[in-house]
Amino acid sequence: MHNWKKEIFTIPNLLSLFRLLLIPVYTTLFLRAEGTRDYWIAAGVLALSTLTDMVDGKIARKFNMVTRLGIVLDPIADKATQFTLLICLACRHPVLWYLLGLFLVKESFMLVMGLVNLHRRKMLGGALMSGKICTTVLFVSMIILVLFPDISQGVVNLLVALCVVVMLISLADYMVAYFGKQKKVQDI
Repeated sequence: MHNWKKEIFTIPNLLSLFRLLLIPVYTTLFLRAEGTRDYWIAAGVLALSTLTDMVDGKIARKFNMVTRLGIVLDPIADKATQFTLLICLACRHPVLWYLLGLFLVKESFMLVMGLVNLHRRKMLGGALMSGKICTTVLFVSMIILVLFPDISQGVVNLLVALCVVVMLISLADYMVAYFGKQKKVQDI
């Protein structure tokens, strides 16, 4: 029983759970926003989520709190937050539906390859730098769109184009990691 608690109740895992709990808070704030102040509050919740995402991994590695649950929970919290953000923002900026489609393709590929390799008792050693950059660019772009709800369509298109390029690079990098000559898949 003691090991079970130690596996679950770590600071990084609790931060990931906190990020999951922030999703309905953010969604409610964003969808009910009527003015700039309301959007700024929603952006603050989003920024808090992003900050906890950056901190949980650092804490896990520095204080040897990496757990199997955390390895699964952290990316679930990331992807659930990104997915929710994209849907909320696509309701305001329809061009984001294309980005959401690409996001679903990329994440479906990652999920399928992760499950296939898990079945083979293999996995990637961790997130690739291109994936981390993609997540950062996506979150920063989404925060900008939340902070400035009346932003011009040209800027929205530019942010979406940037996200698409970074997401395609990340997808290509993960394809190479799974299928390239120098695969980055390791035994578990």
